Amino acid sequence: MEKDWLRRRWYEFRQGHSVYLVFIMSFSNFILISYRLLIERIPSLQSIFSELWIFIVFFILVYIPAAIMIGHWHRTTQLRVDTAMNIINNPILARFFRTIIDIQLGKASKEDIENVRKMLMDIEKKYFKDED
Repeated sequence: MEKDWLRRRWYEFRQGHSVYLVFIMSFSNFILISYRLLIERIPSLQSIFSELWIFIVFFILVYIPAAIMIGHWHRTTQLRVDTAMNIINNPILARFFRTIIDIQLGKASKEDIENVRKMLMDIEKKYFKDED
C-alpha cells in the first residue's frame, strides 16, 4: 500500500465534504432558515411568498446572479492576492523556484537538480499517464 494512501483519502474526503456536500446542505439550510425567520414573521412578505416553493424560486433567481457577480468580482480583483499568498506560503514551490534560479546561476548541485527533476517526473506520471 502506498504510504500516503490514507492522507490522500482524507484530503479527498475533505474536498468532497466541504466543496460539495456541505455547500448543498448549507444552501438548503440558508433558504429554509431565511423563509422561517424572515418570511413567516413578516405578514406583508408572507402574503407575497405564501408557499415555500415560491420563495425558493424567487431566492434562486436573485441569489444565483448575485453570487455570480460577486464571484466574478473576486476572480478579477481578489484572486491575484489569494494566489500570491498561496505561493508565498508554499515551501515546495519555494524550493522548486530556488533550485531553478540556482541552476540558472550555476549554483545548484547535481543532487538538487535530480531531486527537482524526480519530483516533476512523479507529478507528470500521476497526471499525464496516457501521454507516454
